[in-house]
Amino acid sequence: MSVLDYDIKFLAGVGEKRASLLSKELGICTFGDLLYYFPFRYVDRTRVFRIGELGGELPAYIQIRARVTGMAYEGEGRKRRLRVAVSDGSGIADLVWFSGAKWVEKQIEPGREYVIFGRPNVFRNSLSFVHPEIDLVEALVNRPTGGLQGVYSSTEKLTGVQLSSKGIARIMVNLWEHVKDRIVETLPQRIIAENDLMPLRDALYNIHFPQSQELLRRAEYRLKFEELLGIQLAILSRRATRTTAADGFYFPRVGEFFNGFYGEKLPFQLTEAQKRVVREIRSDTVTGHQMNRLLQGDVGSGKTMVALMAMLLAADNGFQSCMMVPTEILARQHFASISRMVEGLGVNVAVLTGSTRKKERDTILEELAYGRLHILIGTHALIEERVKFDNLGLVVIDEQHRFGVEQRARMWTKNSRPPHVLVMTATPIPRTLAMTLYGDLDVSVIDELPPGRKPIITRHLYDSQRMKLFGFMRREIARGRQVYVVYPLIKESEKMDYKDLYDGFETMSREFPLPDYRLSVVHGKLSPEEKDEGMRAFRDGETQVMVATSVIEVGVDVPNATVMVIESAERFGLSQLHQLRGRVGRGGEQSYCILMSGDKLSREARARLDAMVETNDGFRLSELDLKLRGAGDISGTQQSGTVFELKIASLSKDAAVIEYARRVASGILAEDPSLTMPVNALLARLREKYVNQGGVDFGMIS
Repeated sequence: MSVLDYDIKFLAGVGEKRASLLSKELGICTFGDLLYYFPFRYVDRTRVFRIGELGGELPAYIQIRARVTGMAYEGEGRKRRLRVAVSDGSGIADLVWFSGAKWVEKQIEPGREYVIFGRPNVFRNSLSFVHPEIDLVEALVNRPTGGLQGVYSSTEKLTGVQLSSKGIARIMVNLWEHVKDRIVETLPQRIIAENDLMPLRDALYNIHFPQSQELLRRAEYRLKFEELLGIQLAILSRRATRTTAADGFYFPRVGEFFNGFYGEKLPFQLTEAQKRVVREIRSDTVTGHQMNRLLQGDVGSGKTMVALMAMLLAADNGFQSCMMVPTEILARQHFASISRMVEGLGVNVAVLTGSTRKKERDTILEELAYGRLHILIGTHALIEERVKFDNLGLVVIDEQHRFGVEQRARMWTKNSRPPHVLVMTATPIPRTLAMTLYGDLDVSVIDELPPGRKPIITRHLYDSQRMKLFGFMRREIARGRQVYVVYPLIKESEKMDYKDLYDGFETMSREFPLPDYRLSVVHGKLSPEEKDEGMRAFRDGETQVMVATSVIEVGVDVPNATVMVIESAERFGLSQLHQLRGRVGRGGEQSYCILMSGDKLSREARARLDAMVETNDGFRLSELDLKLRGAGDISGTQQSGTVFELKIASLSKDAAVIEYARRVASGILAEDPSLTMPVNALLARLREKYVNQGGVDFGMIS
């Protein structure tokens, strides 16, 4: 048994109670878990300031060395606090604790000298520190650090048992004494030498106790490279397995369904990008291997048309298809548009959602099981056990990031062999994300809009310019156009000063009163029938203004709507703003997106809104969104369960390391695809670690 497998409760300074909390709060159960729990930032403890030299603009954090000259409690009740006076000969300062004062009092001895670290404040011309870190000078002599101190994430419950960042750092010192001579290298020496990597032992030491900025940089690089190399080996190995296994359904025939639609029913000429993607899908389905293709395309680029043609190709070859979408509104809209486009071709299409009535559901399930249904469109209802296909050959997942791994994987069990898979997203995926989250899929991109579409004009207005907004809305409505007004919340929040939908509806009702105007309301708390009725009235032109939440972000298609007003736009991420903007501009008329915000904006919020005004390019916006918000949010991967359990690498910050690790992994697998050569034994073990971790979405391809 490796020392890294020891139960964390046996480490000095932990014990049963703290071990239980470490497990529940941080998932730390073993010595190895703690060793690979890295600081999220570092503070420089190399400089010691003199109290007398501090004045004017103070650094964010400083360190002083001073002797305790006095200690007393002040105030009553909740305002009671412990104040400790210290002096270093050049001046005096106060240390203040509002909580945990009794514990602090026991640790401090008057007359002793301490090293004090914290955020300095000047109050009434006196220097003070609130809740600083404090250590006896003698206690720091043996601390294994070069002056850079790691800061660890902790929780309120852990802090309550003295396992704040400082407490974790303390037990990390104890841990190192146990493991320092028993760390086994995890990469082959040739990989270490060829890539100028720090040995694992040195990297782990310097990530926790950095001896210099340069050694910290090298330690971070070694650990990031190893993590990303393991991920890329797992992804590329799985991709190779899929593309060589002869277990895919064969679609050799282009028959009456496909040709009839293309020759007689196609509502508009395909763009060159759409034609290219159809050819790629056609090529995939005649190889004998399972297709696993990611289709990226901006809002309104025509992904659904490509998906329909792929489903008709399946029907020509005797296979059924299904399209799984995230919302009932979108499912019914796809059903209506696809049914209309294939009318008269003999293609049977149905829609199945959670609200489908029992009699209709029973009919659909019977036709599906006996092969009389060619295309089934639906929501999560498709993954139910009783939904059985006669011969499912193609699965299309629309807005795939809204579905979890397990939900998607259950679709592949609907046939004896996994069907072809086409996953679609209107959220452009940055290159670094595509190489990790979707690195085992083939990628197609529709990078042009259908002819006749005009770029959407985007403007940013402040609340003080609201009357200008109302005037613009009235002019567009007078021209026979319609307007969306989207709010981030349904009801007012006490914590966030953002416009809420109900307040907004009242405002819009006053500004656009009956009988001259009619308004629709759509949000997630309504029943499916109420949402459908609100959408229908707007789609049919019975209402001119739709007041809604972001429930309309995906799939709502009203070509006559030319204005998208997004209230409290600073509340939305870039990808969501871009999705909402894509709800207009779907006809031939010039369309507009108006971003409304308060006057006070954070730097990040202003950067998002400025980017929206400057460009309609979804890929440029996705790269910026990745930098601003990180990988999890931009693609919904935190919800979907596909994001890797990264310990140190960042998909948003380490693009160069990701690309390099992918090249190295490709080279290794080109020489030894199965990693069975003895020299690659450590790499095979590394790959297995990430296969088993659950980061790779193997449910999509097995």
